[in-house]
Amino acid sequence: MKAQILHESKGRMRIALSAGEMSPEQADLMEQWFRQQAWALDIKVHERTCCLIINYRGAREQVIHAVAGFSWAEAEKEVTVLNHSSRAINREYEEKLVTMLGTKVFFRLFMPAPIRIARACWHMIPFLRKGLSCVIRREMKVELLDALSIGISLCRGDFGTADTVMFLLRIGELLEEWTHKRSVEDLAQCMSLNVDRVWLKTGEGEVLVPISQVVPGDLVVVRAGSAVPVDGVVAEGEAVINQASLTGESTPVPKHVESTVYAGTIVEEGECVIQVKRANGESRYDQIIAMIEDSQQLKSAAETKAANLADRLVPYTLGASLLGMCLTGNPTRGLSVLMVDFSCALKLAMPLAVLSAMREAGKRHITVKGGKFLEAMAQADTIVFDKTGTLTHACPQVAMVVPFSGQDEREMLRLAACLEEHFPHSLANAVVEEAKRQGIDHQEFHTKVEYLVAHGISSKVNDVSVQIGSAHFIFEDEGCIVPPEEQEKFDSLPNCYSHLYMAAQGRLIAVICISDPLREEAAAVLRSLKALGIKKTVMLTGDNSRTACAIAEQLGVDDFRAEVLPADKAEYIADLRAKGHGVIMVGDGINDSPALSEADVGISISDGAALAREISDITISADDLWELAELRMIAMGLMRRIHSNYRFIIGFNGSLIVLGLLGVLTPAASAALHNTSTLAISLRSMSQLPEAKICSQYRLAQGENN
Repeated sequence: MKAQILHESKGRMRIALSAGEMSPEQADLMEQWFRQQAWALDIKVHERTCCLIINYRGAREQVIHAVAGFSWAEAEKEVTVLNHSSRAINREYEEKLVTMLGTKVFFRLFMPAPIRIARACWHMIPFLRKGLSCVIRREMKVELLDALSIGISLCRGDFGTADTVMFLLRIGELLEEWTHKRSVEDLAQCMSLNVDRVWLKTGEGEVLVPISQVVPGDLVVVRAGSAVPVDGVVAEGEAVINQASLTGESTPVPKHVESTVYAGTIVEEGECVIQVKRANGESRYDQIIAMIEDSQQLKSAAETKAANLADRLVPYTLGASLLGMCLTGNPTRGLSVLMVDFSCALKLAMPLAVLSAMREAGKRHITVKGGKFLEAMAQADTIVFDKTGTLTHACPQVAMVVPFSGQDEREMLRLAACLEEHFPHSLANAVVEEAKRQGIDHQEFHTKVEYLVAHGISSKVNDVSVQIGSAHFIFEDEGCIVPPEEQEKFDSLPNCYSHLYMAAQGRLIAVICISDPLREEAAAVLRSLKALGIKKTVMLTGDNSRTACAIAEQLGVDDFRAEVLPADKAEYIADLRAKGHGVIMVGDGINDSPALSEADVGISISDGAALAREISDITISADDLWELAELRMIAMGLMRRIHSNYRFIIGFNGSLIVLGLLGVLTPAASAALHNTSTLAISLRSMSQLPEAKICSQYRLAQGENN
């Protein structure tokens, strides 16, 4: 592609593209393609100006080479384009807003008074209809105040005031609709599938292919712990599927041959082959939209409180207006009060503030599924971490394979990789990656695999029962033994590693030692969270007490629990909440899912298990844990902004009512000040949080102090 560098600084380029014009879909495609490049830090595409802004790391030449070699056709093959985009919504409402403002100016400057009056009367009809509807239903709502103020102004011949009030009300409605749709779109995008590849069943066996290549009629294999990537019908096998994200069912549903399954649901047990009906989770998006529209998940308690307060204040505003007219005999004073209501500002500014905070989080690769979770994040005083893949790196490595019972080391690694390859856990990934690094072919030669959450895997190889998992699973649940002649060898296994035990026919055949290094930033992040008001930090792990104690000392956590099962984690968090603590749970595995559900805020790691991501309320990237501190700062900043908005709206509008009653303000001035303040507080709510501006500097400062 031909392009020109407009501006360049270290690690950043602003590039003008020769595309001529660009659709929102093309802009999304280009942005998504560049984002997946290894050197990309942040990518922005402006479709109106055909401008590409690239923040990158590494050599400048690789960026130039990528831009020059970009092809729309190749990008479509490599990138799965989203079916829905917020760009289209933004363009639609930007055009509506410009049209509305342009029309207002045109009529004001060029149209004679009779036409402006006729236009005002026409626009008055919907407002009067809504007010009349409130009277019929005997409801005291802000629509009644709007109708009275507009109707009285028109009856008094004050068409300019009425037209201004209606214009500002329409602007407010447009912004509110824009905000709502954008919020729903952003949230739906967060909850949509991010599945890149699937196991496709072919005549030659199972093949891992990009999901973009899947078409209706194909057969896709899904196993325990994975998200169903497509809508379809079960063609083979049986599975128990969690459909709570779509249907709200509290218990998983068994699926058999000919049962319908939906994209985005989670396989909790078993495995099955799905015949594809709709590829790439197309219908999943519409289902999410419907779910969000029917739920109150998007609203925080502060938003709900604002909406309820606005309606409760309507009778008092109406009463003050009638009182002013009765005491003074001047309808102008009563009309000045009617021009002021709390609803516009309260109902518009609060959602905008929440949306702004969610957007700030999104810029930092933090996905928040609703405003109430930011509120809970700000109020929490306790944070609980799973260890593996959370406080430690998400990609541990195999340090050594110790064979027992006369087995061969490479053969044991091959067998372990064969069993572990279908299960999305960090330890399983480490085994598979080590086999790949050593060039060990581990084609499947086992029968059906049974996965026991937080315990291990059981299967049969050549009619021999084989298990791999934790010490508890191998030695207690399965009753396997260590060969007596190798007990000393077993006792000398290094404690500095995590251990995976593998047994066959009731005897230990191998121990896989996995290095599980702590994240470099973990201790500093924990200290930062304490500085940001978190009173207690806790680590939960399935490791033995000795290993857990050593890691807890390195991290500086306040408390830890070792050798815990999923139910133990959830029970521990439930106990904390029962004692009045606001609890944040951070985890990445299937075994963390019960605890994530139990916590006030469940936070998952983006490259963790699909079930954990689906159940969690917030998802952070796997790059580092500083996003937790940034999220806490953004959440606290949001609550400060909401409380500040409350004080300003109540104080300012209350002052306008008093000044109207005293006759200081005319109805036109009262309406203008009220609506101007509403727009001002809305724009302030949409602006970047001060706390978001200092997140990066805070991270840098804390890192340097570490």
